[in-house]
Amino acid sequence: MRPGGNGVPMRIAIVGCGYVADNYVTTLANHPELKLVGVVDQLESRAIRFADHHGLRRFDSYDDVLSDPDVDLVLNLTNPRNHFETSYRALAAGKHVYSEKPLATEWEQAVDLVEHAQRQGVQITSAPSTVLGEAAQTLWKLVRDGEIGTVRLAYAELDEGLIHRERYDTWKSSAGNYWPFQDEFEVGCTLEHAGYYVTWLVAMFGPAESVTSFASCQLPDKSPKVSLDPPDTPDFSVGCIRFRSGVVVRLTNSIVATHDHSIRVFGDGGVLRLADCWDFGSSVYLTKWTKWSFRAQRRPLIARLIGLGERRQKLVRKPDFTYKTAGSALRCDYARGVAEMAASIREGRPSRLSQDFALHINEIVLTLQYPERMGCPRVLTTTTGPIEPMPWAVTGGRSRTPTSRQPQP
Repeated sequence: MRPGGNGVPMRIAIVGCGYVADNYVTTLANHPELKLVGVVDQLESRAIRFADHHGLRRFDSYDDVLSDPDVDLVLNLTNPRNHFETSYRALAAGKHVYSEKPLATEWEQAVDLVEHAQRQGVQITSAPSTVLGEAAQTLWKLVRDGEIGTVRLAYAELDEGLIHRERYDTWKSSAGNYWPFQDEFEVGCTLEHAGYYVTWLVAMFGPAESVTSFASCQLPDKSPKVSLDPPDTPDFSVGCIRFRSGVVVRLTNSIVATHDHSIRVFGDGGVLRLADCWDFGSSVYLTKWTKWSFRAQRRPLIARLIGLGERRQKLVRKPDFTYKTAGSALRCDYARGVAEMAASIREGRPSRLSQDFALHINEIVLTLQYPERMGCPRVLTTTTGPIEPMPWAVTGGRSRTPTSRQPQP
């Protein structure tokens, strides 16, 4: 009997009880088909604090997790540089693996994980899963429906602002675990965050064929409290991704530029804009080209005064948020990717977040962060098949009626 089938829940163990783990535990409550069996962490004190806070069972060791027949899937929330070893051991034990991003920090390790999963007959994939959220699915549906005609270009931003000037060493999760700023700075904002939009882009435009990137460390003194290893991980990157469909995307990551998580998709008939990929309820704005559009761009003040220029229409699809999210600042269902993996196993179908998809994303993101190491421009060695939209997005569900002539934010 498949886990999750005939009323049998997919049984999950969380490995790593740090800052992000609270977001997963909170949002697992949205998916009764998932059962959290227990948690473990290499730091016993952290595991105890986390388990006590959420009322969870605590495993004594990772070996206990791997030998437990009641664990079907390992949710790998360890430090990114521990992702490979943790995931590899789980696969060897016959467990499915859902890993926090990135799948691996080294390209050869990422390939090894996917090949190992195939040999073992189990699944592996990685976060982020925001591509399954309402905002991403709305944007994708508008593209599929031809709202802006043929898409030529997209600009995506993942700028976090000057985090190093914040009191980041005081940030805590609900269980009292500190934000792992040293890991974040050493791993780099591109490896940590680029996937939030790369997953969307691959879903909308199909597999990429090449990546050209530039990356650098602009803030060598961003963490005076600790010594970083390495000290020069890129905190800025800008890359151009060419997709086989012909679409070209420019993607920027940084902790230097002012906060901006927006995406704009440019087509022959207009522009789609969304403000924040970390908000499942983020509004999508549609700007249609008119015969006056280009004249208005040259004389914007006059165009506004006499009402010419683009026709603006605010298309909003917001979830009702009856489900639990990670909080007002991060309106994401972190567990949705775990639920998708469990559903694909239960239903005997390919996962929307397949291991081929995860590996393709990993290759793109590693090339964005390490252009010299990966070789730029890089002709990608991986690909992935078409991704099915969420069933409710095909019919246009979970939406509100668009209101016309709304001001663009």
